[in-house]
Amino acid sequence: MRSPSEKAAAFTESVIREMTRLCLEHGGINLAQGFPDFACPPELKAAAKEAIDADINQYAVTWGAPAFRQAIAAKVARTYEGWSVDPERELCVTCGSTEAMIAACLALLDPGDEVVIFEPWYENYGPDAILSGAIPRLVTLHEPEWSIDEAELRDAFGPRTRAVIVNTPHNPTGKMFSADELGLLAELCQQWDVWVFTDEIYEHIHYQGEGGHLPPAQVDGLQDRTVTINALSKTYAVTGWRVGWTIAPPEATSAIRKVHDFLTVGAAAPLQAAGVAAMNLPAEYYAGLAVAYRERRDLLCDALREAGFGFALPDGAYYVMCDTSAVDPAGDDVALARRLVTEIGVAAVPGSSFYSDRSKGASKVRFAFPKRLETLRAAGERLATLAATADR
Repeated sequence: MRSPSEKAAAFTESVIREMTRLCLEHGGINLAQGFPDFACPPELKAAAKEAIDADINQYAVTWGAPAFRQAIAAKVARTYEGWSVDPERELCVTCGSTEAMIAACLALLDPGDEVVIFEPWYENYGPDAILSGAIPRLVTLHEPEWSIDEAELRDAFGPRTRAVIVNTPHNPTGKMFSADELGLLAELCQQWDVWVFTDEIYEHIHYQGEGGHLPPAQVDGLQDRTVTINALSKTYAVTGWRVGWTIAPPEATSAIRKVHDFLTVGAAAPLQAAGVAAMNLPAEYYAGLAVAYRERRDLLCDALREAGFGFALPDGAYYVMCDTSAVDPAGDDVALARRLVTEIGVAAVPGSSFYSDRSKGASKVRFAFPKRLETLRAAGERLATLAATADR
């Protein structure tokens, strides 16, 4: 029997989804996979049902229903002063942000190109580069602030660099890329003629007040070289809908649309109709979202601190990357994560899954907090027993 391709052999299955399966097996509280356990806005459910009843059940335009693309462009303009998106030439609707990223990589990268990726990383980015035939060049975010070492970043760029992947707010650390950091990226991307692929699925989940999130597409020098990736999933609590999009200059969008067409044809038509309702939610919705997630963050972080975990308080997204040195002197993140779910009943993600050199994550685990307050309280009660189980 022939072996799998070298590309497929170069990475593992998703550790995050593996931990979800283990959590289901043991009846645990899932703080591993980042999906809400609460309802999406009722306007979205009503719009989806209305669309199905209206027989909007066949293919939409491959790169997105016109009404949805227009609604996305209008929402961007309302949210970010001075950012104008042409829905006819600069938008492609995809099957979630996951497809958006791989479509962008396949459309704009060639075999042998290099892609700068920050680690710890969201686990899809490395495989996306590899599946595109590209070579990841890794730049470490340094604790405790998850900062960029300028010399290290400069050294990662060169004549073969074709793209850099940015995720802000950042999964798994909760880091918000600063204006200075994005300015440095702009300098390097202009110097080496590099694309920016920016995953901004957590754009409204941040804890720094107005202006906390700065999209790279609004940074001087990056406007004409940025592919912005987003989706309904996290902002509107519909991770199972798989409706995302890219915003990019026309020439990049044309290439992404072609790849998207042959990857998936198109995203679900009735859910794109519901996406119009999402884009039309008032500004108060997003303000309330940030307030609610801050409460969830603080509740879980208090419980993690009491249980002995160390961490930097996340500025955005809905994850906490924890140092486990005090609760796991052996520094075995995989064993600790399995013990957490099998003995404590709380699922987390081993830190090594976010690094190419797994030893860098051996004393880390990631928790997710897009959950009801009662779910997080129950998780906190279970985590409080961690010290007792360690002594057994």
